Amino acid sequence: MTSQVYSRRAILRGAATVALAAPFVARGSWARASSGELRLAAWAGYISPEMLEAFEKATGIKTTYTPYGTNEEILSMMRVNQGGGFDAIWPALDRVPNYVEDMLIQPIDESRVEWDRCIDSAIKSSETLGAVVNGKRYQVPTDWGTEALTFNTEKLSLEYGTASYADLWQPELAGKVTVRGHSALVGIALWLEREGKLPRPFLDSFKDADAMRANYDVILAEAIARKKTIAQFWSNQNEAQGAFRTNGCILGQTWDSTAAGLKEEGQPISYLAPREGALSWMEGISLPVGSENVEQAYAFINWMLTPEAGAMYASHAKVNTTAKGADAFLPQEMKTFFQTAYPGDAIDNLWWWPVQENWFVELRGEYQDRFLSA
Repeated sequence: MTSQVYSRRAILRGAATVALAAPFVARGSWARASSGELRLAAWAGYISPEMLEAFEKATGIKTTYTPYGTNEEILSMMRVNQGGGFDAIWPALDRVPNYVEDMLIQPIDESRVEWDRCIDSAIKSSETLGAVVNGKRYQVPTDWGTEALTFNTEKLSLEYGTASYADLWQPELAGKVTVRGHSALVGIALWLEREGKLPRPFLDSFKDADAMRANYDVILAEAIARKKTIAQFWSNQNEAQGAFRTNGCILGQTWDSTAAGLKEEGQPISYLAPREGALSWMEGISLPVGSENVEQAYAFINWMLTPEAGAMYASHAKVNTTAKGADAFLPQEMKTFFQTAYPGDAIDNLWWWPVQENWFVELRGEYQDRFLSA
Protein backbone atom coordinates (compact mmCIF):
# COMPACT_ATOMS: atom_id res chain seq x y z
CA MET A 1 0.00 0.00 0.00
CA THR A 2 2.79 2.44 0.88
CA SER A 3 4.40 2.29 -2.55
CA GLN A 4 1.03 2.95 -4.18
CA VAL A 5 0.38 5.95 -1.97
CA TYR A 6 3.72 7.55 -2.83
CA SER A 7 3.32 6.86 -6.53
CA ARG A 8 -0.04 8.62 -6.39
CA ARG A 9 1.41 11.62 -4.64
CA ALA A 10 4.07 11.80 -7.32
CA ILE A 11 1.36 12.97 -9.71
CA LEU A 12 1.70 16.44 -8.28
CA ARG A 13 5.47 16.74 -8.43
CA GLY A 14 5.48 17.54 -12.12
CA ALA A 15 1.84 18.46 -12.44
CA ALA A 16 0.58 21.38 -14.46
CA THR A 17 -1.85 23.34 -12.32
CA VAL A 18 -4.69 25.64 -13.26
CA ALA A 19 -3.68 27.88 -16.13
CA LEU A 20 -5.05 30.63 -18.34
CA ALA A 21 -5.88 30.00 -21.95
CA ALA A 22 -3.29 30.76 -24.62
CA PRO A 23 -3.66 31.10 -28.38
CA PHE A 24 -4.46 27.68 -29.77
CA VAL A 25 -2.05 26.17 -32.27
CA ALA A 26 -3.23 23.29 -34.46
CA ARG A 27 -0.67 20.53 -34.56
CA GLY A 28 -0.10 16.83 -34.23
CA SER A 29 -1.80 13.65 -35.39
CA TRP A 30 -5.23 14.66 -34.02
CA ALA A 31 -5.42 17.32 -36.74
CA ARG A 32 -5.81 14.51 -39.28
CA ALA A 33 -9.35 13.90 -37.97
CA SER A 34 -10.48 16.93 -39.94
CA SER A 35 -14.23 16.36 -40.13
CA GLY A 36 -17.18 14.66 -38.53
CA GLU A 37 -18.85 15.07 -35.17
CA LEU A 38 -18.27 14.17 -31.55
CA ARG A 39 -20.90 13.43 -28.89
CA LEU A 40 -19.27 14.33 -25.59
CA ALA A 41 -20.64 13.87 -22.06
CA ALA A 42 -18.64 15.73 -19.41
CA TRP A 43 -19.05 17.35 -16.02
CA ALA A 44 -21.16 20.51 -15.94
CA GLY A 45 -18.86 23.50 -16.12
CA TYR A 46 -15.95 21.60 -17.65
CA ILE A 47 -16.38 22.56 -21.29
CA SER A 48 -16.75 26.15 -22.49
CA PRO A 49 -18.09 27.35 -25.86
CA GLU A 50 -14.61 28.73 -26.53
CA MET A 51 -13.10 25.28 -26.10
CA LEU A 52 -15.57 23.75 -28.55
CA GLU A 53 -14.88 26.53 -31.04
CA ALA A 54 -11.11 26.05 -30.74
CA PHE A 55 -11.43 22.28 -31.15
CA GLU A 56 -13.61 22.68 -34.24
CA LYS A 57 -11.26 25.29 -35.72
CA ALA A 58 -8.29 22.96 -35.24
CA THR A 59 -9.93 19.75 -36.48
CA GLY A 60 -13.18 20.53 -38.28
CA ILE A 61 -15.03 18.37 -35.75
CA LYS A 62 -18.35 19.67 -34.44
CA THR A 63 -19.07 18.67 -30.83
CA THR A 64 -22.35 18.15 -29.02
CA TYR A 65 -21.73 18.60 -25.28
CA THR A 66 -24.03 16.98 -22.71
CA PRO A 67 -23.27 18.11 -19.13
CA TYR A 68 -23.88 16.05 -15.98
CA GLY A 69 -23.50 16.83 -12.29
CA THR A 70 -22.49 13.59 -10.54
CA ASN A 71 -20.74 10.30 -11.17
CA GLU A 72 -24.00 8.52 -10.47
CA GLU A 73 -25.82 10.55 -13.13
CA ILE A 74 -23.50 9.64 -16.01
CA LEU A 75 -23.17 6.02 -14.89
CA SER A 76 -26.95 5.72 -14.82
CA MET A 77 -27.23 7.24 -18.30
CA MET A 78 -24.66 4.80 -19.62
CA ARG A 79 -26.45 1.84 -18.05
CA VAL A 80 -29.81 2.89 -19.49
CA ASN A 81 -28.26 3.32 -22.94
CA GLN A 82 -26.17 0.12 -22.59
CA GLY A 83 -22.97 1.98 -23.42
CA GLY A 84 -24.46 4.00 -26.28
CA GLY A 85 -25.42 7.59 -26.88
CA PHE A 86 -21.96 9.19 -26.54
CA ASP A 87 -18.57 8.92 -28.21
CA ALA A 88 -16.56 10.04 -25.17
CA ILE A 89 -17.32 10.41 -21.46
CA TRP A 90 -15.45 11.86 -18.49
CA PRO A 91 -15.82 9.64 -15.39
CA ALA A 92 -13.82 9.89 -12.19
CA LEU A 93 -10.86 7.54 -12.35
CA ASP A 94 -11.75 5.57 -9.22
CA ARG A 95 -15.15 4.75 -10.77
CA VAL A 96 -13.81 3.40 -14.08
CA PRO A 97 -13.94 -0.23 -12.84
CA ASN A 98 -17.73 0.19 -12.41
CA TYR A 99 -18.04 0.87 -16.14
CA VAL A 100 -15.75 -2.03 -17.00
CA GLU A 101 -17.70 -4.44 -14.80
CA ASP A 102 -20.92 -3.39 -16.54
CA MET A 103 -19.25 -3.61 -19.99
CA LEU A 104 -20.03 0.04 -20.79
CA ILE A 105 -16.62 1.28 -21.99
CA GLN A 106 -13.99 -0.13 -24.34
CA PRO A 107 -10.22 -0.48 -23.87
CA ILE A 108 -8.13 2.49 -24.98
CA ASP A 109 -6.05 1.92 -28.12
CA GLU A 110 -2.86 3.30 -26.59
CA SER A 111 -1.16 3.56 -29.98
CA ARG A 112 -3.62 6.33 -30.87
CA VAL A 113 -2.86 8.49 -27.82
CA GLU A 114 -0.12 11.16 -27.84
CA TRP A 115 1.26 10.08 -24.48
CA ASP A 116 4.28 12.39 -24.67
CA ARG A 117 1.88 15.31 -24.09
CA CYS A 118 0.63 13.96 -20.73
CA ILE A 119 2.43 14.31 -17.41
CA ASP A 120 4.36 11.08 -16.92
CA SER A 121 3.47 10.66 -13.26
CA ALA A 122 -0.26 10.99 -14.07
CA ILE A 123 0.01 8.23 -16.66
CA LYS A 124 1.82 5.92 -14.23
CA SER A 125 -0.26 6.69 -11.15
CA SER A 126 -3.55 6.30 -13.01
CA GLU A 127 -2.71 2.62 -13.45
CA THR A 128 -3.32 1.97 -9.75
CA LEU A 129 -6.16 4.49 -9.34
CA GLY A 130 -8.57 2.69 -11.68
CA ALA A 131 -7.59 3.38 -15.31
CA VAL A 132 -6.17 -0.10 -15.86
CA VAL A 133 -8.41 -3.11 -15.24
CA ASN A 134 -7.22 -6.66 -15.89
CA GLY A 135 -4.19 -5.36 -17.73
CA LYS A 136 -6.12 -3.09 -20.10
CA ARG A 137 -6.33 0.71 -19.95
CA TYR A 138 -9.82 2.24 -20.08
CA GLN A 139 -9.11 5.92 -19.47
CA VAL A 140 -6.67 8.68 -20.45
CA PRO A 141 -6.07 11.01 -17.46
CA THR A 142 -6.83 14.67 -18.17
CA ASP A 143 -7.16 16.38 -14.79
CA TRP A 144 -6.94 16.09 -11.02
CA GLY A 145 -8.34 18.00 -8.09
CA THR A 146 -9.27 17.89 -4.42
CA GLU A 147 -12.07 18.27 -1.92
CA ALA A 148 -11.14 20.12 1.26
CA LEU A 149 -12.16 23.09 3.43
CA THR A 150 -13.73 26.18 1.84
CA PHE A 151 -14.32 29.05 4.27
CA ASN A 152 -15.40 32.67 4.50
CA THR A 153 -12.30 34.62 5.51
CA GLU A 154 -14.39 37.42 7.07
CA LYS A 155 -16.04 34.98 9.46
CA LEU A 156 -13.39 32.31 10.08
CA SER A 157 -9.64 31.96 10.33
CA LEU A 158 -8.18 28.53 9.56
CA GLU A 159 -4.50 27.65 9.60
CA TYR A 160 -2.73 24.72 8.00
CA GLY A 161 -1.65 22.11 10.52
CA THR A 162 -4.56 22.73 12.88
CA ALA A 163 -7.48 22.99 10.42
CA SER A 164 -9.38 19.70 10.39
CA TYR A 165 -12.48 17.99 9.04
CA ALA A 166 -13.55 18.12 12.69
CA ASP A 167 -14.00 21.90 12.31
CA LEU A 168 -17.11 21.27 10.19
CA TRP A 169 -18.91 19.67 13.10
CA GLN A 170 -18.38 22.13 15.96
CA PRO A 171 -21.62 23.20 17.77
CA GLU A 172 -20.92 26.91 17.35
CA LEU A 173 -21.28 26.47 13.56
CA ALA A 174 -24.86 25.20 13.73
CA GLY A 175 -26.64 25.97 10.47
CA LYS A 176 -23.54 27.42 8.78
CA VAL A 177 -21.91 24.43 7.06
CA THR A 178 -22.34 22.71 3.70
CA VAL A 179 -21.09 19.22 2.79
CA ARG A 180 -21.75 16.44 0.30
CA GLY A 181 -23.30 13.40 1.98
CA HIS A 182 -21.00 10.53 1.09
CA SER A 183 -17.70 12.45 1.07
CA ALA A 184 -18.53 14.16 4.37
CA LEU A 185 -18.60 10.68 5.89
CA VAL A 186 -15.09 10.10 4.53
CA GLY A 187 -13.88 13.35 6.09
CA ILE A 188 -15.33 12.24 9.43
CA ALA A 189 -13.67 8.85 8.95
CA LEU A 190 -10.23 10.38 8.50
CA TRP A 191 -10.74 12.59 11.55
CA LEU A 192 -11.90 9.65 13.69
CA GLU A 193 -9.09 7.44 12.42
CA ARG A 194 -6.54 10.08 13.40
CA GLU A 195 -7.98 9.93 16.92
CA GLY A 196 -7.94 6.12 16.98
CA LYS A 197 -11.74 5.80 17.08
CA LEU A 198 -12.37 3.47 14.13
CA PRO A 199 -12.54 -0.31 14.70
CA ARG A 200 -10.69 -1.12 11.44
CA PRO A 201 -8.19 0.73 9.22
CA PHE A 202 -10.33 3.01 7.09
CA LEU A 203 -8.87 1.85 3.75
CA ASP A 204 -10.09 -1.66 4.62
CA SER A 205 -13.60 -0.25 4.08
CA PHE A 206 -12.94 -0.25 0.33
CA LYS A 207 -11.77 -3.87 0.31
CA ASP A 208 -14.19 -5.76 2.55
CA ALA A 209 -17.91 -5.26 3.21
CA ASP A 210 -17.67 -6.33 6.87
CA ALA A 211 -14.90 -3.82 7.51
CA MET A 212 -16.90 -1.17 5.69
CA ARG A 213 -19.98 -1.71 7.83
CA ALA A 214 -17.96 -1.83 11.05
CA ASN A 215 -16.32 1.51 10.28
CA TYR A 216 -19.34 3.23 8.75
CA ASP A 217 -21.59 2.36 11.69
CA VAL A 218 -19.24 4.42 13.87
CA ILE A 219 -18.87 7.17 11.26
CA LEU A 220 -22.61 7.48 10.69
CA ALA A 221 -23.37 7.71 14.39
CA GLU A 222 -20.91 10.61 14.72
CA ALA A 223 -22.34 12.34 11.65
CA ILE A 224 -25.94 12.12 12.85
CA ALA A 225 -25.04 13.33 16.32
CA ARG A 226 -23.44 16.45 14.84
CA LYS A 227 -25.82 17.05 11.93
CA LYS A 228 -27.11 20.35 13.36
CA THR A 229 -24.13 22.16 11.85
CA ILE A 230 -25.40 21.43 8.32
CA ALA A 231 -27.37 24.18 6.60
CA GLN A 232 -27.36 22.53 3.20
CA PHE A 233 -26.14 19.36 1.51
CA TRP A 234 -24.70 19.73 -1.97
CA SER A 235 -24.41 17.24 -4.80
CA ASN A 236 -22.95 19.45 -7.55
CA GLN A 237 -20.90 22.60 -7.85
CA ASN A 238 -23.82 24.99 -8.34
CA GLU A 239 -25.39 23.80 -5.10
CA ALA A 240 -22.11 24.07 -3.20
CA GLN A 241 -21.50 27.61 -4.40
CA GLY A 242 -25.10 28.57 -3.69
CA ALA A 243 -24.64 27.53 -0.07
CA PHE A 244 -22.08 30.34 0.34
CA ARG A 245 -23.74 32.89 -1.94
CA THR A 246 -27.29 32.78 -0.59
CA ASN A 247 -27.73 30.26 2.23
CA GLY A 248 -25.45 31.73 4.87
CA CYS A 249 -22.75 29.05 4.93
CA ILE A 250 -19.31 30.13 6.10
CA LEU A 251 -17.55 26.75 6.05
CA GLY A 252 -17.85 23.74 3.80
CA GLN A 253 -16.20 20.61 2.53
CA THR A 254 -16.17 21.30 -1.22
CA TRP A 255 -14.17 20.87 -4.40
CA ASP A 256 -11.24 23.19 -5.09
CA SER A 257 -13.03 24.45 -8.21
CA THR A 258 -15.98 25.51 -6.05
CA ALA A 259 -13.78 27.75 -3.93
CA ALA A 260 -11.81 29.07 -6.91
CA GLY A 261 -15.01 30.06 -8.69
CA LEU A 262 -16.38 31.87 -5.65
CA LYS A 263 -13.10 33.68 -5.12
CA GLU A 264 -13.05 34.77 -8.76
CA GLU A 265 -16.50 36.33 -8.22
CA GLY A 266 -15.02 38.48 -5.47
CA GLN A 267 -16.38 36.46 -2.56
CA PRO A 268 -14.23 36.49 0.66
CA ILE A 269 -13.36 32.81 0.23
CA SER A 270 -10.27 30.73 0.83
CA TYR A 271 -9.53 27.02 0.44
CA LEU A 272 -7.28 24.87 2.63
CA ALA A 273 -6.21 21.26 2.95
CA PRO A 274 -6.99 19.91 6.45
CA ARG A 275 -4.47 18.10 8.60
CA GLU A 276 -6.00 14.72 7.68
CA GLY A 277 -5.32 15.38 3.97
CA ALA A 278 -7.42 16.80 1.14
CA LEU A 279 -9.57 14.19 -0.60
CA SER A 280 -7.94 13.83 -4.02
CA TRP A 281 -9.23 12.49 -7.31
CA MET A 282 -8.23 12.15 -10.94
CA GLU A 283 -10.45 12.12 -14.00
CA GLY A 284 -10.08 11.44 -17.68
CA ILE A 285 -11.71 10.49 -20.95
CA SER A 286 -13.10 7.03 -21.70
CA LEU A 287 -14.75 5.65 -24.83
CA PRO A 288 -18.16 3.96 -24.48
CA VAL A 289 -18.64 0.59 -26.17
CA GLY A 290 -21.26 2.25 -28.38
CA SER A 291 -19.00 5.07 -29.60
CA GLU A 292 -19.84 5.79 -33.24
CA ASN A 293 -17.13 8.41 -33.84
CA VAL A 294 -13.99 6.79 -32.50
CA GLU A 295 -11.51 8.72 -34.64
CA GLN A 296 -13.03 11.99 -33.46
CA ALA A 297 -12.91 10.82 -29.82
CA TYR A 298 -9.17 10.18 -30.06
CA ALA A 299 -8.74 13.53 -31.77
CA PHE A 300 -10.41 15.19 -28.78
CA ILE A 301 -8.25 13.27 -26.29
CA ASN A 302 -5.04 14.34 -28.02
CA TRP A 303 -6.26 17.92 -28.38
CA MET A 304 -7.01 18.05 -24.64
CA LEU A 305 -3.40 17.07 -23.90
CA THR A 306 -1.89 20.04 -25.75
CA PRO A 307 -0.68 22.83 -23.45
CA GLU A 308 -2.97 25.34 -25.16
CA ALA A 309 -6.11 23.25 -24.68
CA GLY A 310 -5.06 22.14 -21.22
CA ALA A 311 -4.61 25.75 -20.15
CA MET A 312 -7.92 26.77 -21.69
CA TYR A 313 -9.67 23.90 -19.92
CA ALA A 314 -8.03 24.49 -16.54
CA SER A 315 -8.81 28.19 -16.64
CA HIS A 316 -12.48 27.53 -17.37
CA ALA A 317 -13.14 24.51 -15.12
CA LYS A 318 -10.82 25.57 -12.27
CA VAL A 319 -9.25 22.11 -12.09
CA ASN A 320 -5.67 20.98 -12.68
CA THR A 321 -4.72 19.74 -16.14
CA THR A 322 -2.39 16.82 -16.91
CA ALA A 323 -1.23 18.46 -20.15
CA LYS A 324 2.50 19.15 -20.12
CA GLY A 325 3.45 22.80 -20.44
CA ALA A 326 0.08 24.28 -19.48
CA ASP A 327 1.57 25.61 -16.25
CA ALA A 328 3.63 28.08 -18.30
CA PHE A 329 0.44 30.11 -18.68
CA LEU A 330 -0.45 30.11 -14.96
CA PRO A 331 -1.38 33.64 -13.79
CA GLN A 332 -0.24 34.89 -10.42
CA GLU A 333 -3.71 34.72 -8.85
CA MET A 334 -3.93 31.02 -9.70
CA LYS A 335 -0.46 30.37 -8.32
CA THR A 336 -1.44 32.13 -5.12
CA PHE A 337 -4.64 30.06 -4.83
CA PHE A 338 -2.67 26.82 -5.22
CA GLN A 339 0.04 27.83 -2.74
CA THR A 340 -2.52 28.96 -0.17
CA ALA A 341 -4.55 25.77 -0.52
CA TYR A 342 -1.59 23.39 -0.18
CA PRO A 343 1.05 24.92 2.10
CA GLY A 344 3.79 23.03 3.88
CA ASP A 345 3.56 19.28 3.39
CA ALA A 346 -0.05 19.35 2.15
CA ILE A 347 0.84 17.85 -1.24
CA ASP A 348 2.60 14.90 0.43
CA ASN A 349 -0.40 14.47 2.72
CA LEU A 350 -3.13 14.19 0.06
CA TRP A 351 -5.65 11.36 0.53
CA TRP A 352 -6.32 9.68 -2.82
CA TRP A 353 -9.71 8.08 -3.43
CA PRO A 354 -9.22 4.31 -3.77
CA VAL A 355 -11.09 2.33 -6.43
CA GLN A 356 -14.77 2.17 -5.45
CA GLU A 357 -16.22 -1.11 -6.65
CA ASN A 358 -19.94 -1.53 -7.26
CA TRP A 359 -20.57 -3.26 -3.92
CA PHE A 360 -18.90 -0.39 -2.07
CA VAL A 361 -20.84 2.28 -3.99
CA GLU A 362 -24.09 0.51 -3.14
CA LEU A 363 -23.29 0.33 0.57
CA ARG A 364 -21.97 3.89 0.52
CA GLY A 365 -25.33 4.99 -0.87
CA GLU A 366 -27.17 3.23 1.95
CA TYR A 367 -25.15 5.05 4.61
CA GLN A 368 -25.46 8.37 2.83
CA ASP A 369 -29.24 7.97 2.62
CA ARG A 370 -29.42 7.23 6.34
CA PHE A 371 -27.33 10.32 7.05
CA LEU A 372 -29.43 12.60 4.85
CA SER A 373 -32.75 11.35 6.20
CA ALA A 374 -31.80 11.26 9.90
